[in-house]
Amino acid sequence: MPMRLSLRLLAAVTATTALAFVTAPSAPAAPTAGRPGLAVGPQYDTTHVYVTPGAMDSFVSSWEATFGGTNTPQVLADVTPTPSLTKSELVLSPVGTLSVFDYQTPVPYPFGAERTGWLVTDLDRGVRKAEADGANTVVAPFADPIGRDAIVQFPGGIYAQLYWHTKAPSYPALASVPENRLYLPSGAIRSFLHSYLGFTGGTVVSDDNHAPGAELGLPGTSYRRIRISSPFGDTSVAVTDGHLPYPFGRESTGYAVSDLAATLAKARAAGATVLWGPYASPRRDSAMVQFPGDYIAEIHDGGSRS
Repeated sequence: MPMRLSLRLLAAVTATTALAFVTAPSAPAAPTAGRPGLAVGPQYDTTHVYVTPGAMDSFVSSWEATFGGTNTPQVLADVTPTPSLTKSELVLSPVGTLSVFDYQTPVPYPFGAERTGWLVTDLDRGVRKAEADGANTVVAPFADPIGRDAIVQFPGGIYAQLYWHTKAPSYPALASVPENRLYLPSGAIRSFLHSYLGFTGGTVVSDDNHAPGAELGLPGTSYRRIRISSPFGDTSVAVTDGHLPYPFGRESTGYAVSDLAATLAKARAAGATVLWGPYASPRRDSAMVQFPGDYIAEIHDGGSRS
């Protein structure tokens, strides 16, 4: 049997098993009232986590011990338009939803560069709107075992995956909305904002030209910080010269918690490493944490978003 066909058959069988746990059998996903019709809800916007080979179980266990939540059974599937094979698992936590991948084959380009997967009500319309708003389609729509996907790139080199499910998923509401964390050069910010705000229907919550550089491990400096809210969730944009100490820029998502100190204690006990912080700024306390599987996340208390 050709490799492509055998992988697709395996994907169809295993993904069908997972669907029984994560999807509702009726009623298509509906947009939030009064919002643009593409977005469904922030609990359906997943951070894509590519763990180091063999680390999926330890990552999921550490994450759930830190934040709580549940996960779907692992499946083996081909989720790219060219032959590949990955273990895949969905983590539903109160602070955000994660799609976790442990590839058993080399990861086809450009997969792994996308930061998030955004559920849309109409994939083709989503791709057309992204292009109309200045984004590029870098992976044209393709079928996966449970729906369809595409990858778009916003100005500044920001990749996002758009996806649509054959059967509408039903995930619980989040306790806090995660924050997509982007780092961009000043020359890209105007075109990025035009494209990103146009597609997401977002609004700028704050734009601080003198945010404290200590938030990025650079005390005594300042940087421009833009915070955005949209039907696809929250976004924090750091406009910098790229002179960033490790691990800043390696994180894709920030997670809000009610008690940062207690959360960090849980993370350490669950095998995670605090790489930086906690740092107390006028607006929030934050830290950078590396979980098993080398996933780096920013964690902050649920203070002001300004």
